[in-house]
Amino acid sequence: MQRVEGKVCIVTGAASGVGREDALLLASQGAKVVLTDVNQEAGNQVAAQIGENALFLAHDITREDDWQRVVETTVQHFGRLDVLVNNAAILAMANIEDTSLELWRKVLTVNSDGYFLGCKYAIAAMKHSGGGSIINMSSVAALGGLPLFCAYSASKGAVAALTRSVAVHCKLQGYRIRCNSVHPDGINTPMTQALIGGQSVPQETLDQDPMNRMCAPRDVANAVLFLASDESRFVNGAEILVDNAQLISGIYEPR
Repeated sequence: MQRVEGKVCIVTGAASGVGREDALLLASQGAKVVLTDVNQEAGNQVAAQIGENALFLAHDITREDDWQRVVETTVQHFGRLDVLVNNAAILAMANIEDTSLELWRKVLTVNSDGYFLGCKYAIAAMKHSGGGSIINMSSVAALGGLPLFCAYSASKGAVAALTRSVAVHCKLQGYRIRCNSVHPDGINTPMTQALIGGQSVPQETLDQDPMNRMCAPRDVANAVLFLASDESRFVNGAEILVDNAQLISGIYEPR
């Protein structure tokens, strides 16, 4: 079943990790996908893997002119925009005492400002073509206390609040644009592996532990696919947890 047949999607940070998995899964389910990233070589490789229904664009999500160009090019190339997956982000490990103002600003500029710009320009394109779905990647860090990720937690908290504001605004304006956030715990990607010494651990090994906090990129992509599809047509302003009940278990420190 082609669950997003004919939909035009932008996926940021699509050169690797969750963004790559999002793009591959959406394309496999019938979508036309615009992949964006600062890593042009890897991004082009993923687009080539998908084929004619994919387009790669170099994209710095902190730049307003880049967002304008990406959305305009998407509409010119594929005729419309139906789905935005705000996925690109950076991760920095530092508690409140160790976080410098420079690091704070760097993380929030990418993870919060970049998502604000994405929502702003996606709405401008979607509201004239019948609506759409905006999917913002947040984190359990936005909802619980993760002391080792001060700036990251704040940035993802801003994304969660932004999502609710966008959802209500678009509803009240009658745009038929839904906006939801996805909140994973750990994801088995190169970005998170770098925090544990760059060790690559097979997902099968992780999944042997029922307390496992590290999901596979496909687990997150499956949630993104649902939110991109018409199956979620009445899901708006929701916070979708992909965390193996970690948040509600009350256990935040590694065992």
